[in-house]
Parts: sequence; C-alpha cells; structure tokens
Amino acid sequence: MFRTLWLLIGLTSLALGIVGVVLPLLPTTPFVLLAAYCFARSSPRLHDWLLAHRMFGPLIRNWNAHRAIAPRAKLLAVVSMVAVFAGAWAFGASDRVLIIQAVILPATALFILTRPSGPRA
Repeated sequence: MFRTLWLLIGLTSLALGIVGVVLPLLPTTPFVLLAAYCFARSSPRLHDWLLAHRMFGPLIRNWNAHRAIAPRAKLLAVVSMVAVFAGAWAFGASDRVLIIQAVILPATALFILTRPSGPRA
C-alpha cells in the first residue's frame, strides 16, 4: 500500500517537474528531488532511470552529493515565488491567502538560497 502511495506521489511530482521545465512559474528542482525520494522508496527502476536522465540526473546527484542547488535553479525558484505572490496580489487573493504566502514563500526562499551551490549541474 505504502509503495503504491510513494509511486503515485513520485509520478505526480515528476509530472509537475516536467511541466516546470516549460512553465517559468513552476520550479522543476524541488519536484524532481521529491520524485527521486519517492521512487527510491517505491521503484528502483524509476529511481535509476531518473538518476541517469540527461536533464534531471545532475540535479539529483548534486543534491545527494553536496546538498546543493545550482545557482540557476535557485534564481528560477525565487523568481517563481515572487511571481506567484505578485499574481495572487494582482488577482485579488484574500488577505488570508496573501498572509500565508507572505510567511511560507520567504521561508522557502531562505532555505533555497542558503543551500550551497556545489558543482554546476
């Protein structure tokens, strides 16, 4: 049961990561890292495929080896967060939503920005 749940979360995360490659507002790196984590617990075949992938493999190996996020990925993640908050504000999101975002997004950005850059992907 848990293996199936990990697999579903991994596939969903990978799908979001792939969409994030073409949509600038959706960060790729966190979703690919989550997919790798989930696949490690559910499907060794998918985990190995993801590690060997030309585009996603270096992101995961950089994180595993150095707990590092490439500078470009950091920049895109933070810009995406700012854009999401600006969009929510511009479209008139409720004060509650804006407050939640104003707390969570900077905390997440701080975490991302304080990770080492490590070797480039």
